[in-house]
Amino acid sequence: MGNYLYTSMVSASEIMRGMADVTHNLANASTTGFRADLSMFRSVALPGAVNGGGAPVYERAGIDTSFGALQNTGVDLDVAVNGAGWIAVQADGGGEAYTRRGDLRLDSLGQLTNGAGQAIIGDGGPLAIPPHSKMEIAADGTITIQPLGQGPDTLAVVGRIKLVSLDDDALFKGRDGLLRLKGGAAAQEDASVTLVSGALEASNVNTISTMVKMIELQRSYETQIKMMKTAADNDRASAALMKMN
Repeated sequence: MGNYLYTSMVSASEIMRGMADVTHNLANASTTGFRADLSMFRSVALPGAVNGGGAPVYERAGIDTSFGALQNTGVDLDVAVNGAGWIAVQADGGGEAYTRRGDLRLDSLGQLTNGAGQAIIGDGGPLAIPPHSKMEIAADGTITIQPLGQGPDTLAVVGRIKLVSLDDDALFKGRDGLLRLKGGAAAQEDASVTLVSGALEASNVNTISTMVKMIELQRSYETQIKMMKTAADNDRASAALMKMN
């Protein structure tokens, strides 16, 4: 019975890994611009398994890069990528990463960030916006302000948000939820990528199908736990019979 117990233990452990990612997707169903993780299970033969038995092994299959719904907000600093493309941001480690999150704001130092606090990258690095009474973001990412104390006819271009196109196969997703190019290179700016002002892109997590998947995984996990208990009970019964003999 040892093989059955071991197989069930491995299966339960792998199912728990899958449940963790599904839970993460559900937790970000309301996160602006979030891209869901894709996962799969494949059967792998285990050493010493009887009758070719195996266990499901969890694997991340990539990132769901389908678009989320566009939500009009009317907020001047909210932007959504129009179609394909990404917004460049500075990751915690200082490197360049990419997101669809466009809930922009200014921090206390005038640096342009998104709702996660990640600095938005422009032509020469993170964008810092001077004091102003009005600010507009054009479709190409150009940022224009009316400097503080100046009239409406005095406008100044203070930078442009770096917008890029990325090949899905060249991407990987970090623990921070940001996307990066494999190999660590920085993407080139793409003038064909545009923004929609006064709008945000919703998460692309399909809540209903993700909840169904979670229920299926929970049931599979419970089945493996029951099998582990049965195998352990059978082992104890066999040991008791051997002692009697």
